Amino acid sequence: MKRILVTGGAGFLGSHLCERLLDDGHEVICVDNFFTGNKRNIIHLLDKPFFELVRHDVTFPLYLEIDEIYNLACPASPVHYQFDPVQTTKTSVHGAINMLGLAKRTKAKIFQASTSEVYGDPEVHPQPESYWGKVNPIGIRSCYDEGKRCAETLFFDYYRQHELRIKVARIFNTYGPRMHPDDGRVVSNFIVQALKGEDITIYGQGQQTRSFCYVDDLVDGFVRLMDSREELTGPVNLGNPSEFTIRQLAEQVIELTGSRSKLVYKPLPQDDPKQRQPDINLAKKELGWRPTVPLDQGLVKTIAYFDALLAGDLPGG
Repeated sequence: MKRILVTGGAGFLGSHLCERLLDDGHEVICVDNFFTGNKRNIIHLLDKPFFELVRHDVTFPLYLEIDEIYNLACPASPVHYQFDPVQTTKTSVHGAINMLGLAKRTKAKIFQASTSEVYGDPEVHPQPESYWGKVNPIGIRSCYDEGKRCAETLFFDYYRQHELRIKVARIFNTYGPRMHPDDGRVVSNFIVQALKGEDITIYGQGQQTRSFCYVDDLVDGFVRLMDSREELTGPVNLGNPSEFTIRQLAEQVIELTGSRSKLVYKPLPQDDPKQRQPDINLAKKELGWRPTVPLDQGLVKTIAYFDALLAGDLPGG
């Protein structure tokens, strides 16, 4: 049994990771400041003897004794990370410094949840880990993009300077139950709008592409990367290489919900990437990992979650 700290553990990805680590027989400390995390996501874990919840903001130091750290703390959707962009940058940068300091003191292995946003609006398609990206350093998305890029810099400098054991994953679009209904991401947006019978909002002409990975597949990639050979520091792309246009996603959501929603088009936001697709050859080779849940199956489970959420049928109201 390992004692594992998960920052951002009450969030969408964090709660699924906490669940997986408990199922694997570990002791889990979930840390969250509940800016975007929600107690509803982890309420079913609170009575488990090896689960502990700590309300804490990672921009401040944390003193615990642990074996491993998964650093997931940071708002990850444009709606939330643009709400307080200075705090977003602090969470990525100060949060990384504090968690790396904790790992250094405890000699823990530490995992960084980085993002495909480090590639910006890419000129290389699909994006391999060797691609440095095309990022606007002063745009409205920069607090997140550059914050995550700086966090990766810090991880590799701690690795080189202090011989820390690090793992860096670059996460591509992920979806599934426990997504925030108001996070502004296309999957949650489209499902909520369809279930409410509202018009489905598409930005641009809907021809921009995304690759959607179901949350269970992603969490499996996290664990495989953390448990991989020590020399594999990353970064490693984790995502689904199957590419869909935003319009195709909207049409599939309408079909699966049986909604009468219509598509409406609005201007594309600033710096919104036109293409996003991971090259996952490294993950296949080193981790034996690839996504297994098809988009339609994952959407059915996600729709069922949002249907229950909107009906008030989930624990916590």
